Amino acid sequence: AMEDVCARFVSQKISKTRWRPLPAAALQPPDLFATGSWDNEDNRISLWFIEDVGKVGLSGEYQGEPQLLCDIRHDGDVMDMQFLDQERIVVASSTGTVTVFRHHQNNQTLSASQQWERAHYHVDQDTPCGGAACTGVVCNNPEIVTVGEDGRINLFRVDQKDAVRTIDNADSSTLHAVTFLRTTEILTVNSIGQLKIWDLRQQRNEPSQIFSLTGDRVPLHCVDRHPNQQHIVATGGQDGMLSIWDIRQGTMPVSLLNAHEAEMWEVHFHPSNPDHLFTCSEDGSLWHWDTSRDVSEKPSFLHQGGRSTAYLSHSTINQSVVSAWLSNDPTKDRMEITNLIPNQTLSVNSLDILGPCLVYGTDAEAIYVNRQLFA
Repeated sequence: AMEDVCARFVSQKISKTRWRPLPAAALQPPDLFATGSWDNEDNRISLWFIEDVGKVGLSGEYQGEPQLLCDIRHDGDVMDMQFLDQERIVVASSTGTVTVFRHHQNNQTLSASQQWERAHYHVDQDTPCGGAACTGVVCNNPEIVTVGEDGRINLFRVDQKDAVRTIDNADSSTLHAVTFLRTTEILTVNSIGQLKIWDLRQQRNEPSQIFSLTGDRVPLHCVDRHPNQQHIVATGGQDGMLSIWDIRQGTMPVSLLNAHEAEMWEVHFHPSNPDHLFTCSEDGSLWHWDTSRDVSEKPSFLHQGGRSTAYLSHSTINQSVVSAWLSNDPTKDRMEITNLIPNQTLSVNSLDILGPCLVYGTDAEAIYVNRQLFA
């Protein structure tokens, strides 16, 4: 289905891509996304808009090609990026600084509305060159959690100048990624193959649980939790393996799946149809993992109602399908895996999915959008 994908060359290496969240009751597919770049002389945060499919764009170009709405310079490589709400984006920098950018929709500009300088640092926060990369950020408005190369965890609240809480020596190794497990708990992954749970209500500076890959202590780069079954967690590592964990039991992954041939950079469950999972890698591939067992019989989860698309409600998700992730070998007879980019050569650094739409960014200085993922 490559013909459903439109590409836009942007003359910078893209490190992060994120859809703007839809308002709660929205029926239309997402139409605006942000990108961040890395390894360029001038890194940028950019906002892109996609015309309604079927319309010809402003200058008569191919329908659906992303149009640049606005952009702004960013100091350092963009390491991570998350929308806080409809108009604010939180960005993690390789300099250790965390910035909130605001999108002004009346005149289509971006501005830095708030900044925590050197939220992550080696040695001393006041040394000019002592910044440590902020590797991950996750938001649950008004709260923002960041992790970094310095093994530190920060809890910020938007519009407050100082961190609400900092766990200075949360980890002795690099923390690579963070996500919320529930409102008061976060999950982190580190460079020695550990997944940790932190309860932010506790004043202790220790994790409430530690899980780890057995054996090699392969660095873990990314983490996501299942949107409905919060005990199911997926992580991806330096060896390209996908690990599925059940945090209710044991301290090891429930299954290890052979995936990519190089680092896995991101893993995402589909937010409203989590029997689908997506991973992308340094090896230039982007995989779609589908555990809805009998693919021929499954009800189409997106039914067309005119031009708009209705999303499946949580209650209709079949529980047995969900637990497919926890079977000893999900790939045996109940998983289809498709590489969505068969002949890409350079690293796919980031992906995001919302409704029927996928956006991903690469070191080939291009962003790609597929608006018909389940067609």
